[in-house]
Amino acid sequence: MDKIEAWLERIDCEGELELISSKENSKKIYRLKSSMHSGIVMDASCCKESVEPFIDIEHRLYEAGVKVAKIFTYNKKEGFVFMEDLGDTHLFDIINNDFELFYNQALDSIMKMQNADTEDLPLYDEELLRSQMDSVVEFYLEKHLGVTLDDEKKESLESIFKVITTEVLFQPYDVFVHGDFHSKNIMFGCSDNIVLIDYQDAKVGAVTYDLVSLLRDVAVEFDARDVERLALVFRDKIGLDVDDATFMRWFDFTGLQRHIMLLGKSVNDRALTEKYIKQVALKYPETEGLVKLLGV
Repeated sequence: MDKIEAWLERIDCEGELELISSKENSKKIYRLKSSMHSGIVMDASCCKESVEPFIDIEHRLYEAGVKVAKIFTYNKKEGFVFMEDLGDTHLFDIINNDFELFYNQALDSIMKMQNADTEDLPLYDEELLRSQMDSVVEFYLEKHLGVTLDDEKKESLESIFKVITTEVLFQPYDVFVHGDFHSKNIMFGCSDNIVLIDYQDAKVGAVTYDLVSLLRDVAVEFDARDVERLALVFRDKIGLDVDDATFMRWFDFTGLQRHIMLLGKSVNDRALTEKYIKQVALKYPETEGLVKLLGV
C-alpha cells in the first residue's frame, strides 16, 4: 500500500484508505476519505496491463451517453486509477423499491451501450462461446459432481452445444456487449440514475446478451411474464423488426449459453442457474437432452 499512498501524495490526494474489495492476485479497491478529496482508488499494480483497456472502455461508454464512474486521474505505468465514488447501493439492494423504473433505465442503458464504438474489441466468436460452455464438463460435472460422461453422452452434449452456438450467432451480432450486466454490476449515483461498473471485459456480440444477463440474473429471479414483457419492450426500443417468437428464441438460446458458461466457472448461485437451464432446455426439443446430461 506504500506505493499507492505515495502516488496519492504526489497528486495531492492524501487521505485515509479503506479497503472495500480484494481478491487474491487481483485488483484491490479502496475508498479514499479526506477533508478535501473523496473517491475510489483502484490498485491494479498486479495486472497493470488491465488499466488501459479499463480506461478505453470507460471512454467508449461515456461517449455513447452511458453513465459510468468518472475517472479523475490514473497512472498506467504503476497501475493506479482514481475515480468517482458511487457509494454502496447496487440495483440488487433495491430491486423491490421500483422495479419498473429501474429496469426500464437498465434497458435504456443497454440500448445506449449497443451504440458504443466497438472498433478493435474482441468478438464473442464461435470458438469463445464453445470454450465457455465446454468448461462445464471439466469444472461442474467432473470436479464438482464427480461425474464422467461416456463417449456417447459427450457426443450428445457436443451436438447440443453446436445447436446453441449456431442460434446465438444467428441473431444480430455486431453490438457492444458489457458481458456481465446484472443487478450487482449496476450502481446508483447521487441523482438516482443507474451507473455501470465492471465493464472492462467488454466485447462485440449478440443483441440479446446483456438483456439476458439482466433479466435472467442468477442472483435474483423475476416472474417469467415480466421477463418476456421487458425483453419484448427492449426489442421495440431498439427498433428490431423481428416477431416475438424469434426474438424470444434468440433470448432463450443466448441465456442457455450464458448459464452453461456460468455453471462451468462457479457454483455460486447454482440453484437459480440450474433452474434457468432446465426451464429453457425443456422448452425446445433440440436442447431437452441437456437436463439429463448436466443433471439439472
